[in-house]
Amino acid sequence: MKYILLPLIAGLIGWFTNYIAVLMLFRPRYPVKFLGLSFQGIFPKRQKYLAEQLGNLVADELLSSGDIKERLLGGSNLDDIIGLIEYKIDDYLLNTFPEKYPITSIFFGAKRKAQIKADLLEEVHTAVPALISDYADKIDSRIDIKDMVREKVEALDPLMLEKLLNSILKKEFRFIEIIGAVLGVLIGIIQVLISILL
Repeated sequence: MKYILLPLIAGLIGWFTNYIAVLMLFRPRYPVKFLGLSFQGIFPKRQKYLAEQLGNLVADELLSSGDIKERLLGGSNLDDIIGLIEYKIDDYLLNTFPEKYPITSIFFGAKRKAQIKADLLEEVHTAVPALISDYADKIDSRIDIKDMVREKVEALDPLMLEKLLNSILKKEFRFIEIIGAVLGVLIGIIQVLISILL
């Protein structure tokens, strides 16, 4: 019986110590004084550093102005933008222009309006990609992605930070606990074998 009990107890101890270790990544959420020492979970304590690193990672590796420009100009996005502009041109020529300039609009027949629309669309096809490209190039100076991410992560309540990281790393934390149990059982089996051999 003791040969079975020893590995089971060792496995339970291995699981429990790893469970506590994972828990201590987040707890205590706020600094706690004990015997003159201050204790706090690793993630809440290093939240500012974590925020800084995440900001750097997102801005440098995940989302640059070049990525934004590529997305805006790629796929059907450019066609969608030009389509919206074309719709606005149609609306202006058919509705707004006759309302604003009723006398002038009498001299503009369907053929003339179609020509104006074609000329404007030709200009749009040239100007819009250049405007998007130019604006995307200025995003870095106007929108600091690094600071935005850093501020958001720094402002997170420690409980929200814990929930966020748990939602991302839940399987990994569970794996750490299971590994603790497995190693504990293995150590228990080795202890049983040593006690039998000696």
